Amino acid sequence: MDFLSYFQLSLVEVYFVILTVFIASIIRGFNGFGFSATCISGFSFILPAIEIVPIILALEVAISIFMIPYIWNKIDWKFVFKILLGIIIGSPIGLYLLKHLNPQTIHLSVCLLIIFFSILLMTGYTNQKINNNYGKFFTGIISGTLNGLTTLGGMPVALFLLVTSIQPAIIRGSLAALFFLTDIYAFTLSFFAGIVDITTFYRTLPLIIILPIGVFIGNKFFVKSKEETYRKVVFYFLIFISLFGIFNVFNNI
Repeated sequence: MDFLSYFQLSLVEVYFVILTVFIASIIRGFNGFGFSATCISGFSFILPAIEIVPIILALEVAISIFMIPYIWNKIDWKFVFKILLGIIIGSPIGLYLLKHLNPQTIHLSVCLLIIFFSILLMTGYTNQKINNNYGKFFTGIISGTLNGLTTLGGMPVALFLLVTSIQPAIIRGSLAALFFLTDIYAFTLSFFAGIVDITTFYRTLPLIIILPIGVFIGNKFFVKSKEETYRKVVFYFLIFISLFGIFNVFNNI
């Protein structure tokens, strides 16, 4: 089929990408994050990391737009802009490292840390002391660096919000708003760094129509869930996606 030449993927790979994006958009609609982590776990079976990052960044911008009606009045803008300041500094560092380091090694390290903190949080651990400007700024730098390097920048921010016992609706809304701003920034940096090419756009545009369907379904699940259920789902998701990431890293060695 001629249209497959634009994607530089086989028909089976195209179907696999569509299914991955659909599942990831449902998760994003429920959690407020997790789209990138889900996509990179799936895409990594068929694409190199340097091709995955710009596709996911573009899709993250689009899916954040589709989430606006569901989360607008639940966004903590002060939190968003404090984290954003750190991310602005961290994103160029991550994109630089993407060209010079092995992202598989970084991915493995991040996954192990996420599992550790997720299990710690499941035991009831909280820490209000880090809920200050310095803690948010430092979290932002880590998030920006990881977002540029592995597109897993949402995980440290989600963990920060969970550690400080923020309400689920605020977590979800603030993360969605944050990703909209940060992914526009990171995508722009990727473009000028030469990581984005015409194939990125061919692969991204058809996938956008899937996003609002997944977000709608995910939001339905969120509205019906309780706070305790939300937190458990987030913890289990973080652990599962991290274990999957570890498996994928070792599978590619």
